[in-house]
Parts: sequence; C-alpha cells; structure tokens
Amino acid sequence: MADPRGFLTTRARELQSRRPVPVRLRDWREVYEPGDDAMLRRQAGRCMNCGIPFCHNGCPLGNLVPEWNDLVRREDWRQASERLHATNNFPEFTGRLCPAPCETACVLGINQPPVTIKQVEVSIVDRAAAEGWLVPRPPDRLTGRTVAVVGSGPAGLAAAQQLTRAGYTVAVYERADRIGGLLRYGIPEFKMEKRHLDRRLAQMEAEGTRFRPGVEIGKDLTGRQLRDRYDAVVLAVGATAWRDLPVPGRELEGVLQAMQYLPDANRVAMGDQAPGQVVATGKDVVIIGGGDTGADCLGTALRQGARSVTQLEIMPRPPEDRPGGQPWPTYPMIHRVSSAHEEGGERVYAVSTQAFLGDGEGRVFGLRVVDVELTDGRFVPVEGSEREIPAQLVLLAMGFTGPERGPLVDQLGVDLDTRGTIARDATYATNVPGVFVAGDAGRGQSLIVWAIAEGRSCAAAVDRWLTGSTVLPAPIPPTARPLVV
Repeated sequence: MADPRGFLTTRARELQSRRPVPVRLRDWREVYEPGDDAMLRRQAGRCMNCGIPFCHNGCPLGNLVPEWNDLVRREDWRQASERLHATNNFPEFTGRLCPAPCETACVLGINQPPVTIKQVEVSIVDRAAAEGWLVPRPPDRLTGRTVAVVGSGPAGLAAAQQLTRAGYTVAVYERADRIGGLLRYGIPEFKMEKRHLDRRLAQMEAEGTRFRPGVEIGKDLTGRQLRDRYDAVVLAVGATAWRDLPVPGRELEGVLQAMQYLPDANRVAMGDQAPGQVVATGKDVVIIGGGDTGADCLGTALRQGARSVTQLEIMPRPPEDRPGGQPWPTYPMIHRVSSAHEEGGERVYAVSTQAFLGDGEGRVFGLRVVDVELTDGRFVPVEGSEREIPAQLVLLAMGFTGPERGPLVDQLGVDLDTRGTIARDATYATNVPGVFVAGDAGRGQSLIVWAIAEGRSCAAAVDRWLTGSTVLPAPIPPTARPLVV
C-alpha cells in the first residue's frame, strides 16, 4: 500500500530542473536535466492512493497512477514500468508532451500542490529504456486478417501496436517521408528528442508492424484500392486543416502558418536538408496564437537567433490561480509558463490583428493591431489603442479546424459531421463498413493523451468487428468526456 503519511511528511512539490536558458538556447536538446532518484521517490511517495483516485478520471487513458507511484517509492522500477505500460503504449510521449490533466485532478491538489505525476511517469519509461525493458512483444500467432492504419501520429501508432500485438498484419501509411506525424515534424526537439520516437518505432517493427512512409492515400493509393487490400481500415489522419487569418496583407511574403515553419526546423535539427527553409535569424518575429504550437514556434525562433519575438493572444490574460468557476477536478484555464516562455520573447494578451503591412515589394514588415475587450461574447476594439508592431516573419498558430478535405475523404466515401470531422458511432465506425476513425480526425483538435486513448479503443473496436470479441482494452465511446476537459 502507499505510505499512509505520504504528503504529510513530504509537503513540498519538487520538479526536475531545467538546463540554464543561455545553454539550452544554443542547441536543440531537451530542456530537462536528468532526474534525481531520491527526489523522484519522495515525490512519488506524496501519492497516498486516495479512496477515490480522481487522477484516473482526469486521464483519458485511465493510467494506474497510484500503483506506479507506490512502486517507484519502493524502488520497484521494473514493475512500475509494467503497470505504466498496461494502459499507455507511449508514456515517453505523454510524459513529455501531455499537459497533465491527471495532476489538476489529483486529490492533493484541492489545497496543496499536486503530485508530480507527469514527472514520475516519464522517469519510469526512461529508466525502462535505459535498462533494456522495452522489448518487442510480438503476437503468439497471426489471425490471418489485415488492417491498414492511415496516419502515423499517436492515435495511429497506438492503434497499430495494439492490433499487431493481437495478431493482425498491420501496415501504417504516412504521406510524409518519415513515420511519426506531428510527433516527428510538429514537435520540436527541445520538447521531445526524436530518438524516443525512433526507439518505439523500432520496437513496433520488431513486433511485426509494417511502415509505409511517403505514400499518400487518395493519390499514390486510392481509397478503393486500400479497402480492397485490407480487411479493415483505421483513419488516424489528425486534424491538420489549419485555421487562417483572412485580414488585409495575408498574401504577403513572410506570413506563414506554423506548420509551414516548424517541419523544416525539425528536419534541420535532425540533420536533414530543408531547401528553401524559412528561418527567424535576425528577424522580428510575431506569433499569432497563445497555445502550445505558438510556444513551439517561440522556442524555435529563439534558437534560430531571432532579433525579437512577440506572441499575440486575442483572449485576456488568464488568472494565476484556479478560477472559482473552474473548481477541482476540472482542468483550469490559468496562466502557464512553458519552457519556451522562460527563454525570452514577449506575450501580449487581449489584442487582435487588423492587417499585415507590406514594404511595397510584397514582403511583410509589420502588423497593425488593436486592443480588444471581451463583451457579451464578442471582442470589441478599444478606441485609440491601434498601433503597429514590426515583423519580418509572422507565424499563424491559431489551431486546427479538422481533417483536410480531399481525395482520401472523397474516395472512401466517409461522412463528415457538423464540425467537419469524420463522423463515427460509439464503436469508432464510420458510415463505410470496415472503415474506422480515431484521434483528432474524428474528435477534433485535442490532447496527445486522448489520441493514444482513442487509438487503443479503436483497435479494440476493430478487433471486435472482425472477430466478434476482443481481449484488447474495452473502447472508450468517442462521445465520452472526463471531468477534466
């Protein structure tokens, strides 16, 4: 059992230290220092295995948080890894990239800083990797059935690994030149080094999963050919249709979507060539959008040597503490400081872009912005607050609206719902028999932890559809919502 005095004896919340800003800005390595085992055991010991562990509800994966916390406290790292992997295929991804809704749902968090769940999680899987415990787990026998997974982000990879381990012959199709989706080309190295992804892909290949990069379904292989070739198809193509900003000057050179900027930066950081790459070196950079993608652009621009970086957000600055209307265990909208925000740049809230300004030769040189107030659900400009901000590079990081429309959707004949995402029922099935959808493509833009949870659940639904039963974890209905959103 857990330490019955837990957080009574270890009251302070300690976090893994980050490398000094001047040092980490000179490379693309992850920002965190190696963990201290004694500190991790103390922090894991703060978890007292509450009578109702709300961290389970906060996590879409239902991670067995109290169990592996106690195992770390007792230094049984191998068993902790087994319990962690029982519910999560890729804890090295979530431990680095998830915003940790489990922590905001932690019972201790009602009146004290919550348990450092995310930190313990990533330390467990890193220990498992270092000790050689992340071995392939191929199936004992094959079913003789085949499944195609379209998209190699976290949802697609989770579905593929679950189905491969259940005995299916699984092929993962990815239109990019390498497997990984946004994990590969959307997440900067300083947040997750790609060696973690490559190690997991090697495990999956050894288990029998087949990867097909550089193949665009709907173009290189038609939807009809895909359905004819495989017994079932899982669409995990993400929500990659970006939100635009149609204001005067949008066509100017130097105004880019974040996902026109980040992939090439990632390629170069991995040692690849990126002809025609747009870099921030020596430029005034403005990022429009205050979310995680905007922070990724910020850290990338600073490492490229930007002269200045300004991040704009149309919403007011969130409060420092949990608002009264967002009580525990909900995920509160509070002011958060990522590692990139520690490194530099300016964050400006409650401001709206009116126009991009050109230099007469078709290149952007600035923005005209205005302060706004949120009144009755509308953003109202503040009179007399108009001003200009210099910028030779503007990055739009305002989120995504759903999966891209095109040959894939048209050729497969799947329906879309009112939000523009791929419609599905409670078993992840589309209107086309044998075609399923998981992750952001059906859910809309969401968290990595939801993508993995849906990939696992969709795999179970496919298994049940093909065989009439399943030994894989029972599906989470796509309409399910936890207490934490």
